[in-house]
Amino acid sequence: MAPRNDANMDAPGGQVADRRRTTQAGAAAPTVVDADGPGSGAGGDRLDRHTIVVALVVVVGAVMAVLDTTIVNVALDTLGRDLHASLSTAQWVVTGYLLTLALVMPITGWAVDRFGAKRCWMLSIALFITGSALSGLAWSMTSLILFRLLQGLGGGMILPVGQTIVARVAGPQRMGRVMSVLGVPILLGPVAGPVLGGYLVQDISWHWIFYVNVPIGVVALILAARVLPSSPIAHEEKLDLPGLVLVSAAVTAIVYGLSQADTYGGFGDPHVYGWATAGALLLAAFAAYSVRLGRAARAAIIDVRLFRDRFFSAASATSFLMGFGLFGAMLLLPLYYQVVRGNGALDAGLLLVPQGIGAAAAMPLAGRLTDRIGVRQVVLPGIGLAVLGTFVFTRVGAQTSYVLLAGSLLVRGFGLGSTMMPSIAAAYATLTREVVPRATTAINIVRQIGGSLGTAVLAVMLARTIRDRLPASGASHGLGGVGSIPPALREHVAPLLASAFGQTFWVAFALTAAVALPAFFLPGAPVSQPTRARGSAAEL
Repeated sequence: MAPRNDANMDAPGGQVADRRRTTQAGAAAPTVVDADGPGSGAGGDRLDRHTIVVALVVVVGAVMAVLDTTIVNVALDTLGRDLHASLSTAQWVVTGYLLTLALVMPITGWAVDRFGAKRCWMLSIALFITGSALSGLAWSMTSLILFRLLQGLGGGMILPVGQTIVARVAGPQRMGRVMSVLGVPILLGPVAGPVLGGYLVQDISWHWIFYVNVPIGVVALILAARVLPSSPIAHEEKLDLPGLVLVSAAVTAIVYGLSQADTYGGFGDPHVYGWATAGALLLAAFAAYSVRLGRAARAAIIDVRLFRDRFFSAASATSFLMGFGLFGAMLLLPLYYQVVRGNGALDAGLLLVPQGIGAAAAMPLAGRLTDRIGVRQVVLPGIGLAVLGTFVFTRVGAQTSYVLLAGSLLVRGFGLGSTMMPSIAAAYATLTREVVPRATTAINIVRQIGGSLGTAVLAVMLARTIRDRLPASGASHGLGGVGSIPPALREHVAPLLASAFGQTFWVAFALTAAVALPAFFLPGAPVSQPTRARGSAAEL
């Protein structure tokens, strides 16, 4: 496959990878070569003021996009009640955003190539804050979902384009250090998102979980105009529009079909499996199209030939299932605290903090262990911890100890933090340096699609289970029929509601345990430099 222009490389750093190393977070960070970058060459390994300022400006924008993957979860109960929507409909506020993030990622490289990294980043911020403002003004669930899609169009490009800008400024010797700065919002998002969302929903208004992005985004735009360096614009490569249409239609059809299971009585209804089957056929058509385009030495929106590499395939499958279980469970957890235990949105957000702390604590340790003993030896125990932490919630009741639940979330977070980043690092173990950018895009898309599917499936299963448990309590109305239950009645139905959540958590448990299957095919020993060199010479 012909190498792309390095302006179009949107992998971590967005450049041609000269060599790769594993950062403390466990992610393979390509080291870039950019003769034009201000950070290249002079200045050595030390981060100069300009590089730090550019990185901080990018972080300001990245914080918004990362927070919005979790900040809305604690508001679903309120949104469903205020906007008169069922859980299977309300979950599209989360699912639609994640889905749009995944679908916009493939065009990031082309957009940077066509418009320049600075313009592209500012455009993504502008789209994001416009979608945020409109979401805050939403008057119905349908309008909110549509505005969240607009938000996702901008949010999906913010982080990868920001990585490209920072990588060009930092230069080869300082990639690991500057990328660790960009890791801050990724670590803080799972912790701060639910807490901030809970505070805004409970003490101010749900509208402000969207409005809060507007002033931050305006500040980011002003700083970007003054600080971010301009970048060269190339016009050689065309956008793979047919591939983009096929992928978008396929994934949307599958997610939409699965989300209709609650409406049509189950996953066996033709309205459900018909859409899902159509989506699967479109994916197969895209796979054939991608292979044919690759043989013609042209870049498809996603190069499916990457999946011939067994480490990349194993890492992709691991990331997909982790995204499925992680994002799906993040929908269930705040709802359990609010619906079953009667906690407010802020309390629900605070009760989710242990999982974020566990993940943040595990990532640096997992990165160091991965370098020393190999990916598989780190990921498999991490999966075991995640399974153990999830198991407690399959047995959850109406009076389960908060201390036990917090401890379980801490263990679950530690397991997730030990699994996600090392498995992503394994994806790059034997790939050629020319395909690293496209590999990064592909694995991010896979993870986001897994998240959108997990959110849709678990939301539908929870709604159906609650309806089966509470047929006489108005369970067919509102957010699974529980958003408007009076506190006095809640005490009587809480055990049944807890049973419904526990049954749904069994699905999250099974999905988390299933991650072990592809994880067995991850590298079982540290990838040595000679092994990487041989891998770099291999053709996909």
